[in-house]
Amino acid sequence: MEDIRTYLASGRPLLFDGAMGTYYASLPGPRAASCELASLEAPGEILEIHRAYLSAGCQAIKTNTFSAGALKGGAALTKRIIKESCKLALEAAEPYGAYVFADMGPLPEDKIEAYLPQVDAFLEMGITHFLAETLPSNQGLETLARHLKACCPEAFLLVSFAVQPEGVTLEGYGGGELLRWADALPEIDSMGFNCMAGPRHMASLLQKRPPLAKPLSALPNGGYPTVLGRRVVYRGKPDYFGSQAAALAEAGAQIIGGCCGTTPAHMAAVAKALDAPSRPRPAAPAAPQAARPQAPVPNPLWEKLEAGRPVIAVELDPPAKGSAAPFLEGAKRLWKAGADAITIADCPVGRPRADSSLLACKLKRELGIEPLPHLTCRDRNLSATRALLLGLAMEDVSNVLLVTGDPIPSAQRDEVKSVFQFNARKLAKYVSAMNEEVFPRPLRLYGALNLNARNFQMQLRLAQEKEENGVSAFLTQPVLSPEALANLKLARSILKGKILGGIYPVVSYRNACFLNNEIVGVQVCDEIVSRYEGKDRAEAEALALGISCAIAREMLPYVDGFYLMTPFNRIELMEKIINNLQNHLF
Repeated sequence: MEDIRTYLASGRPLLFDGAMGTYYASLPGPRAASCELASLEAPGEILEIHRAYLSAGCQAIKTNTFSAGALKGGAALTKRIIKESCKLALEAAEPYGAYVFADMGPLPEDKIEAYLPQVDAFLEMGITHFLAETLPSNQGLETLARHLKACCPEAFLLVSFAVQPEGVTLEGYGGGELLRWADALPEIDSMGFNCMAGPRHMASLLQKRPPLAKPLSALPNGGYPTVLGRRVVYRGKPDYFGSQAAALAEAGAQIIGGCCGTTPAHMAAVAKALDAPSRPRPAAPAAPQAARPQAPVPNPLWEKLEAGRPVIAVELDPPAKGSAAPFLEGAKRLWKAGADAITIADCPVGRPRADSSLLACKLKRELGIEPLPHLTCRDRNLSATRALLLGLAMEDVSNVLLVTGDPIPSAQRDEVKSVFQFNARKLAKYVSAMNEEVFPRPLRLYGALNLNARNFQMQLRLAQEKEENGVSAFLTQPVLSPEALANLKLARSILKGKILGGIYPVVSYRNACFLNNEIVGVQVCDEIVSRYEGKDRAEAEALALGISCAIAREMLPYVDGFYLMTPFNRIELMEKIINNLQNHLF
């Protein structure tokens, strides 16, 4: 068998096989509990699938081990599956002189050590070509790659990332970013994309890739899934799939195969297309095209922060009824009083209110007020979140606060379900990738910092991860205790981003007790609580003004501005606090 590096250096296309799991599931008759278990329970069927792909013209096949490490049964079962799957693939490939690749699915960073024995098990079976596929990030890959090359320096490692048609993985990584990373790691021999995109969309993704030195792979899905009865099916036709092989080759792919929904018929169509005399040779990596100049959109909030001038962002709860008039009137008054931005919570405490992003667009378009909408991970999947982000960018909303979000109140959970497909850190990574590859002008990302957390060291570690993923500034929970102030000082010494210190004016003794007992992330110290006992509304508001301004004075050396939270729509109180801050602190 010709060394695979020599083969690829010749510029000839290498035809990979197609799907194993979806093809196995589509066959008639009873099925094993998982495709991987079929290597033990129905080896003849797996052998015939390999032979069908090889007969279709494939020059490389994958072992039936994609999820071998994820099955219940532990390391012993995993090793049995690897051993039998390797035997089947090697037996099928031998008459054809085809390459056999060890197939390994996504590699969780916290479980990477469990994958290394699988590498060893493949090597014991004589497999020296490896495919790490359907990866949402590069986490764990460097460890895997270095272990493989330390054990077998001549091994060939192909890594393949699962990128959506929009160019971003489910973990928020940009496809181009991942390809550049893999191209730079010496232990990786080839890289590309698989799954999540059909052939035309994958060709488009490859056309936008950065210049690369290593061979590029493309293993698209056979179209997109649909539900038929109780089955998920792919309706992409083999002839169409084959007709797209030229587009993949023109986009630079030298290793071409298939993923979910593809069959031996799909790969036979690709083989025919690649053998056509008129087939274009794979293109050399293209130089990146210069981006078209975009008219700058001012971001006064961030520009003021960057200039080192303190800012005031005021949170105003979105309306729970159908009229936005009271909200808009309150926002105008706060803006006139001197607020630099109006922040809008996303269904605070998990209760439905007007959409924060729509209100942000309304503030920007109709009143020229700088909004800072909150965007939670609770109510939307990634597609819905992306749609909102695109809308915000089109409306020139420049700043967004990304938070995981409060859970839905328990009484509603039977009928209303939270989503929580990702957390604020992953969402930040996702938006950062969109900033690189989608938005003409990047969104400025803000994060939340809970100064009242019992384990504040953990909060700091999460905040640092947010910074690594693109967050530039933090809005803190309110400082209403010496402990919160101490945590703020610690955060200032560790975090790189801007910090807006949280101020919540407590307006009554009852309000203080409610905050301490029913609002997560807020702690009012006993000394402040006791000062509100016996106070009427006017006295309590005067006390709230004095306490809030005193706390702001203590925070000032450690913050870049203030994040004021409006209690019970008391606009007049907030106007007084803003005025006091501007006259006595700034």
